[in-house]
Amino acid sequence: MKLLKVDTLEAALDKLEAAMRTGGAGEPETELVSVLQALDRIAAEDVLCSEDIPSFDRSTMDGYAVVARDTQGAGETMPTFLDLAGEVEMGKEPEFGLKSGQCAYAPTGGMLPQGADAVAMVEYCQPFGTDKVAVYSPLSPGHNMVHAGDDVRCGECLFQRGRRIRPSDMGLLCAAGKTEIKVYKPWKIYIISTGDEIVPPEAMPLPGQVRDVNSAGLLGEALSQGFDVAGLDVIWDSQDILTEKVRSAMKKCDVVVISGGSSQGKKDATEAVIDSLTSSGAFTHGLAVKPGKPTIIGFDEPTECVVIGLPGHPVAALLLFRLIVAGIWKRLTGSAETEKEIAVDAVMASNIAASPGRKTFQLVTLDYEHIGLETGLPQAVPVLGKSGLIRTMSAADGYIVMDVNDEGLCRGERVRVHLLMR
Repeated sequence: MKLLKVDTLEAALDKLEAAMRTGGAGEPETELVSVLQALDRIAAEDVLCSEDIPSFDRSTMDGYAVVARDTQGAGETMPTFLDLAGEVEMGKEPEFGLKSGQCAYAPTGGMLPQGADAVAMVEYCQPFGTDKVAVYSPLSPGHNMVHAGDDVRCGECLFQRGRRIRPSDMGLLCAAGKTEIKVYKPWKIYIISTGDEIVPPEAMPLPGQVRDVNSAGLLGEALSQGFDVAGLDVIWDSQDILTEKVRSAMKKCDVVVISGGSSQGKKDATEAVIDSLTSSGAFTHGLAVKPGKPTIIGFDEPTECVVIGLPGHPVAALLLFRLIVAGIWKRLTGSAETEKEIAVDAVMASNIAASPGRKTFQLVTLDYEHIGLETGLPQAVPVLGKSGLIRTMSAADGYIVMDVNDEGLCRGERVRVHLLMR
C-alpha cells in the first residue's frame, strides 16, 4: 500500500498559492458592481474618500445655533438673551452668518450659519417676542453639532482591499458619492460527489446505500463564501466517468471539488484523475490534519483551474472545503488580512485529546447556561462523533484548533472557538 506523504495545512496552501500565481491564476478577476449589489462582495482595491463627510457643519438637535462663548454663565435663574438672526431651512445654505450676541433656529441636520459653533437644545431655550431668545444652559464649542469631515476626511481610506462589504459599508459608500465599487468576481465552483453507494435525497436507500449528503453541504459552503456553483454531479466510482466529468468542468470553472475517492481503496481514483488532468499533477496528497487527512490538491495551468479531492466523510469534506478553498480565496483576495474571523473565547467543559502529529479540528457546542464565575465565558463542549456522521457538524457551533505538537486540552482551559456561521 502506498503511504501518504502528508503536508501541513499551511504548506499545502503555500504550494497551491505558488502554483496559482506561477500559472497566471493568482489574484481573481475583478468587476465593477453597483453599490446596491455589493453586499458580501470582496473589495478589489482600497476605497478612498474624495470629499469631507459631512461637507458642512450641521446640527444634531432641534435648537438654536449660537456662539458658545455667549452662553457662559447661563442658567435657569439667569439665562443669556440673544438676538434671533434668522432660521435655517433644511437642505439649504443659510444666507446669513452669526455674530456674538446672535442666534438662529436650526432643525436637526440643518446646515449651521457661519460663526455658529454650538447648538442649544430647544428644550433649554425660550423665545421672547419675535426677535429674542433666552438660553438657559451653558454650552461649549462643538456641543450638539458635527463639523465638516467629522465622519470622514477627504482623502481618508474608507476601507481596504479585501474588505467583505457590509450593509453599513454600502451606506458609507453612498455618503461618499460612490455608486460603483470594484470587487472580485466570485469563483465558479463545480462539485462532484462520487460513490457507488450514493443515492439522491428523495430516494429510499436500499441496504448498503446512503443518501447524498456532501453535494448539499458543499453547495452550502460554497454559497456561504460567495462563490458561484456552476454544477453538481453525483457519479459512480468509475475512473473513466470521473475523468470526463472533471475534464469538462475544468474548461468552465475556477475550482473543481471532488468528494470521495481520495483515499487508498480499490476504487479510489481521485488522485489518478488529478494526476492525469492537471499540469502540476497532485502536488499534495494527504494533510496533517484531523479530520481530512486524505485530501488531494492539483492545479492546471492551461485552464487555470484548481482541482481538489476531498474525503468522502461529510464532516471532513465540509471542513476542508472551508480551510482549503475558502482559505486560498481569502489569501488571494487579501480578505485573510482584513476580515476578522468570527470567533469567541470559551473554556473547555472536559478534557479532550489531540491527534499526535496532526493539527486537530475539534467540533464543539457553546454552553451559555454554565458561564464560568471567574471567567464569565461559556463552556466549549466537545461534539464527539466520527467524521462520517453529518449530525456531528450540524450540531456544532464551531471548532477549536489543537496544533501538531499539542497533546490535548484540559477541562477549564481557555480556548478560541471558530464559529461555523459562515
